Amino acid sequence: MTGRSPLDADASGPLGITVVICVYTEDRWEDILAAVSSVRAQSRPAAETLLVVDHNAGLLERLEREFKEPGAADEVRVLANAGPRGLSAGRNTGIAAARGEIVAFLDDDAVAERDWLLHFAAGYSDPRVMAVGGRTVPAWSSGRRPDWFPDEFDWVVGCTYRGIPPGLVRVRNVLGGNASFRRTAFDAAGGFATGIGRDDGKRPLGCEETELCIRLGQALPGAVLLIDDRAVIHHKVPPGRERYGYFRSRTYAEGLSKALVARSVGAGKGLESERRYTSRVLPAGVLRGLRDAALGRPGGAGRAGAIVSGVVAAAGGYVLGSVRARRGGGRFSVAPITPVAQGPAAGAAGESEGREGAHA
Repeated sequence: MTGRSPLDADASGPLGITVVICVYTEDRWEDILAAVSSVRAQSRPAAETLLVVDHNAGLLERLEREFKEPGAADEVRVLANAGPRGLSAGRNTGIAAARGEIVAFLDDDAVAERDWLLHFAAGYSDPRVMAVGGRTVPAWSSGRRPDWFPDEFDWVVGCTYRGIPPGLVRVRNVLGGNASFRRTAFDAAGGFATGIGRDDGKRPLGCEETELCIRLGQALPGAVLLIDDRAVIHHKVPPGRERYGYFRSRTYAEGLSKALVARSVGAGKGLESERRYTSRVLPAGVLRGLRDAALGRPGGAGRAGAIVSGVVAAAGGYVLGSVRARRGGGRFSVAPITPVAQGPAAGAAGESEGREGAHA
């Protein structure tokens, strides 16, 4: 499905959109407020915004004081993660509490452009569409992309990468920090898997949205998932993630995560998009980097080298993850989404562990 005309209907219809922002540390206080402000400024208003706090009692209390006025048109509700520590369980808590027919997700260190929800809503004019994602642009803390950092690996910092076609396109999976789903999608497929993504903070894992989207396609074979590159957010990249050490650890962790996805849904579906990416997109990136180096352009050799090392690191993680999976390690679980009681959530006790890297 390409082109805009079949899906670009009037987005002013009755579908209510709940925006879920998962948060975990007071270190991102200003970022959290900026994320909420960007939702409140939408041209197509959200029905509500849910801030789901990941086992941090201090942050929970502070946010409850900040957003204590109930009943506003742009209502903000603050909830405690009702599941185990981590992003997947936090998202599941938001899904269970959501009142909207559409559930959208925004990272806690990102801001959405004014028409973000407008473009999401337009996609759902086609009843086959179960998910709509958008374009995530890196906001580098240094003010500019590092010369050595290849566009093909912008997923390392939670952003849209070279290789995703532009426009309005059908995809296997959306990217979790800038995505929306019909509420009925979770009824069919369950929620995000805990134990597969960024749950314990030990490694910068990912792929929980990939696994969910593949599972959704299996549960609803006619489901359509889209990315609309007009639905734009700007995602902050802190200094630590502009460094090569983080690049290596994140690509290695991606391999570990992909092994878990393949275990869950099969290697055919789990690596379907990755085969094209590694066989066509990345070799072209290496050649482009080497050409830039030959022309004396900054960073060309570094970008080519980073692509090669990123592939090697991811492949190593995948091999190790596959061995662990065969031995019964790396277990994860998928629970059905059930409604939660409205009001203050239980389970707020617990302290933040300063998990830098635990959320993209």
